[in-house]
Amino acid sequence: MDLKMGQRVHSVGDCRRIGTVKYVGEVEGYSGNWVGIEWDDIAQGKHDGSINGVRYFQSHSPLSASFLRSHKLSCGISLLQALQVRYRSTSTQQEEDEMYVLSATNRRISVQLLGKDIIQDKLNRFEDLKSASLFYLGVSSCGPPSQLGATIPNLKELDLTGNLLSEWEDVGTICNELPALVALNLSCNKMSNHVAGLQLKSIKILVLNNTGLNWSQVEVLKNSLPVIEELHLMGNKVRIIQPTSSTVVQGFNYLRLLNLEDNCLADWNEILKLSQLPSLEQLHLNKNSLNCIRYPDNDAIQKLASGCESFDNNVVPFPNLCCLLLGGNDIGDLASVDSLNSFPKLTDIRLSENAVTDPGKGGIARYVLIARLGKVHILNGSEISPRERKDSEIRYVRSVMSKQGSQKEINRLHPRFSELKTHHGIEDERPSSQAAGPQKMASGLISITLKCVGPSIAEKPLMTKKLPASTTVGKLKNLCGSFLKFKLIKPILFLQEEGSPLPSLLDDDMASLIDAGVCNESTILIDEEK
Repeated sequence: MDLKMGQRVHSVGDCRRIGTVKYVGEVEGYSGNWVGIEWDDIAQGKHDGSINGVRYFQSHSPLSASFLRSHKLSCGISLLQALQVRYRSTSTQQEEDEMYVLSATNRRISVQLLGKDIIQDKLNRFEDLKSASLFYLGVSSCGPPSQLGATIPNLKELDLTGNLLSEWEDVGTICNELPALVALNLSCNKMSNHVAGLQLKSIKILVLNNTGLNWSQVEVLKNSLPVIEELHLMGNKVRIIQPTSSTVVQGFNYLRLLNLEDNCLADWNEILKLSQLPSLEQLHLNKNSLNCIRYPDNDAIQKLASGCESFDNNVVPFPNLCCLLLGGNDIGDLASVDSLNSFPKLTDIRLSENAVTDPGKGGIARYVLIARLGKVHILNGSEISPRERKDSEIRYVRSVMSKQGSQKEINRLHPRFSELKTHHGIEDERPSSQAAGPQKMASGLISITLKCVGPSIAEKPLMTKKLPASTTVGKLKNLCGSFLKFKLIKPILFLQEEGSPLPSLLDDDMASLIDAGVCNESTILIDEEK
């Protein structure tokens, strides 16, 4: 087998043990020719490219290199051959004999797959195949020219994860022969640095995780992807986002999802270079090294505009971004959290595994995050219900009120405090400073509407009362008897919330109304215990 430097190979009999040829020739002290391999898995080798003090090549890891005879390596197969292996191979009699279950008396009962022949017949008709998964089959080329398109003309989705592809020319050939192809996964194929002359006009979803691509190569690919909607670039050690001809990334007019998880991005200014992508809805930045978040102000926008002739000052940054995933970074300041409110459409945020959200490291609790993030509907993958938002905001306001400090300082540290305080009708409970006359009750009063729904009290009219927010649920139950003039009924209270399909039971008699989620202009349903 004629192997060459840089060629991708896998171990014979194990398509998942993949590496790159780094040396072909003699090894001192051993007869014949050897092939030096650097394995993708850094723990699959025996050395770093040197033997007995003689260096033949340098691997990236101390134990990722091996020397093997060429007959123990495979250069792979064509995509057409892989299709045959995956979809037209039949199980042997031995394999079918091994498909059994044990009965209660420990007898073997053979298992037969219902509809097996129908499924196999459908898979055998390649012209009807819409999706193909050929992961880790050693695919290294597309096969004879023109045969691919004739064999699978209607293929829309192709997964080539973990194969031996390395040349972009082969990728272009595959896409040219499959005009219906819209989704292509090339993850874990070590692609060459040379990206040129590609035509990927129909591709809408392209997955390039762990392919070694940097952003400069992405910029070259951009011109070949006029309708791309999803681009996945996980695990490529991307450190900078460097546009080719301006200060911000341009083009990608239809790109809705950009996945840059598990890279090496550390400077938020790199992320700002993506702020002018017009259709971007989801930006995945989990597992990077970002230490802050900032929505660009006018000065930052002008800086981005410098050197960019087509920059539109009237277009707001990140105009359609609704999902921002930032889990597993180094974010530790509350200013970063508060800046998320400035993104015009952001409703889905992930901040888990950051110092700012880890109470054990001085971070804030979930309820504080919810209160500080006014537009968020989904936080760390969990939907925020109307009840959770109300409870979180009320609890947050009360916790801020309990702290010392000037009003100016409080507003600086807690930008939404005054807004939330007014929204929930929470007022300071401080005694009047009037020197003469009867003292007025503290101003912390909330207005609630009492509505009877019990079978024997349902005819009673609605009643609105103003009560101190500190009134307990148990105290309100007692007051209901006085307000509505019933003596022998033991009331059960429910809080009816706007937007919630079912009222919530107020079952903690010791909780204050405000802690129970009751705020100004709330409606309390009064039922009777059966």
